[in-house]
Amino acid sequence: MSKIIRAVSHTLSAYASPFVIASAIVAFFVPVAFGWVHGNVSSVILGVIMLSMGLTLSVQDFKILFKRPLDILLGAVAQYTIMPLVAFTLTKIFGLDPYLAVGIVLVGCCPGGVSSNIMSFLAKGDVAYSVGMTTVSTLLAPIMTPLLVLWLADTSINVNALGMFLNILYVTILPVTIGFLLNVFLGHRAVFKEIQANMPAVGVIGLMLIVGGVMVTVHPQLVLNGVGLLFLVLAVVFCHNALGYVLGYSVGRLFKFNTAKKRTIAIEVGVQNAGMATVLAAGFFANPENLAVHPEAALCVVPCALSCIYHSISGTILANIFAWLDGRKATAK
Repeated sequence: MSKIIRAVSHTLSAYASPFVIASAIVAFFVPVAFGWVHGNVSSVILGVIMLSMGLTLSVQDFKILFKRPLDILLGAVAQYTIMPLVAFTLTKIFGLDPYLAVGIVLVGCCPGGVSSNIMSFLAKGDVAYSVGMTTVSTLLAPIMTPLLVLWLADTSINVNALGMFLNILYVTILPVTIGFLLNVFLGHRAVFKEIQANMPAVGVIGLMLIVGGVMVTVHPQLVLNGVGLLFLVLAVVFCHNALGYVLGYSVGRLFKFNTAKKRTIAIEVGVQNAGMATVLAAGFFANPENLAVHPEAALCVVPCALSCIYHSISGTILANIFAWLDGRKATAK
């Protein structure tokens, strides 16, 4: 039985992007399959994803943070300046509807994605630095994300910064802390190591459910606005993500990082925790109370959901490109 679970876990982890895309397609054509994923259910699922991240953290990871404070500080500053400001700029360039704008701004103001650690590993980046950046940006999220959204979002939209702070605290920091403590006290046990090995698959399943649930929420808007809305948002998501990679890598070059660290900071800056953005968008902007008054508020979830899918795909592709370049150099020698 354990071999079957490991095989399924490996398949989900290796093909995360196709599975996330498939969940979005199923949700679009069969909404009832994911109709139950909303509100508190989405928050619980995100909490499970963050718990899976916490289970991978060890005391050694936190020692790394103290050994490399300047590198980590630089990464955190890059994370919380580049992506929020690029998102805000793109909303003006593309002239986005206020609710579409708040969706992409929300993505930009979230911490680095959990999957970025895996992508950094595939890219032959500095994995310890990747884990450090993700951990610090996640720990800063309860403060930085609400404040940045409050600052950058359209003033016509009410931003509940305090509610967002508490929500991130409950569904992000608390599960990560619990996971970390479990790893510290139980990490030596064989059963626990088996559970740890399957956590990436749990994260993929959680992301599939969140994206599917969001697709059900935005389904009426997608039907109403057609492919025009889809291509507009995809264009913004593409530019946001690509500029994150380019500017993140440029920061590494500016501060003379080695190749591994440049790749890592590029991936960490470019790949956002769009799952968190999706849950926050659904809970604070596209919630039933607000939708009853402003049906167009459902639009804010569209950039978040598409970012969930697109960042997983592009990050994996970028990691493979870096690995391919290494292979080419090795062959040339």
